[in-house]
Parts: sequence; C-alpha cells; structure tokens
Amino acid sequence: MTKMTYVQAIDFAVEMIQNGEANFNGFTASEYVEKLDALKAQLAKRAVRKPSKNQVANEGVKNDILDILYANEGLRCGDIAEPLGISGQKCSALLRQLVDAGLVEKYTEKRVTYFKRVA
Repeated sequence: MTKMTYVQAIDFAVEMIQNGEANFNGFTASEYVEKLDALKAQLAKRAVRKPSKNQVANEGVKNDILDILYANEGLRCGDIAEPLGISGQKCSALLRQLVDAGLVEKYTEKRVTYFKRVA
C-alpha cells in the first residue's frame, strides 16, 4: 500500500468542494479552491529543488569512499576518513547515506563497526 501524497489529498479536497460535498464555514467554494491550488503550486515548487553545493560536493566524496571500499574489505569509518581528509562525523554521515542507498553494507565484529561495498 502506498502513502497518500499531499497533492492527492488536495486534488480530492478540490473535487469534494466542486461537487458541493464540503462544509464551507462561511467561505465560498472558489476561495477554498484558490487556496488549495496555491498550496498545490507551493508543493510542486518544493519538489523540484536542485541539490545544494554541499550535496554536489558530497557526491564526489561518496564516490571516493566507494573506491576505497572497493579496494579494501571491511574498513572502519576512521580508516576511510583519514585518506580523504574529512572528519569522522562527515564520513559517518556519508556512509549512512550509502548504507541507506544499498551501496555499502555495515556490520559489527567485537563491538567495532566495519563497512564494505556491496557487490
């Protein structure tokens, strides 16, 4: 089952208003439709943002991380951050994104977390 989007909910509300199936609480149906259309336009505008400078730069760092993991199996975050010259926090955040994307696997041995590239 998929989640309902805001745009789908707005379309449904506009349809209900136009069919006269809604309580207008002192406002006209056209006022509701106008507000909902403005909200829908805002949502559409928000959905097509381009990535920030940091996000673009981080994509290059993620590729470097994948290259390091391709050459070496089972590295700790610090082992990856040091040759790249980035902080452990940044490395950890980027590794988490790569794990979420399914490109990197995270595992723990003796309470130490290691990362390896998924084939």
